[in-house]
Amino acid sequence: MFEDDEIAVIKTRLLQMQQELQGLKATGDAAAGVVELDQTAVGRLSRMDALQGQAMSKEAGRRRQLELQKIAGALRRIDSGGYGYCLSCDEPVAPERLALDPAATLCIECASKKEQL
Repeated sequence: MFEDDEIAVIKTRLLQMQQELQGLKATGDAAAGVVELDQTAVGRLSRMDALQGQAMSKEAGRRRQLELQKIAGALRRIDSGGYGYCLSCDEPVAPERLALDPAATLCIECASKKEQL
């Protein structure tokens, strides 16, 4: 489906995305740390803000982890020769879709069906 030079560019992009997400992990881990509940050190509103920030950071970390898994899967499919094909129907995924999200696993039709469920 793709030429070798196109695959090399896609693989480089995926590896860069992976590296960026792993770099963000350290920052996110610090923000998701334990919130100090000592009322003498921090006021009630500040604690509430800290708890909200912690929850948002944990969710961002969960999403980052899912994206890293998608990228790892795309890299495995590149290595095995299955990159660019829908995991559901085995039809080619539109190159425009892969240009937007190189870790996409489904064609537009299968992705639409999945969203409707």
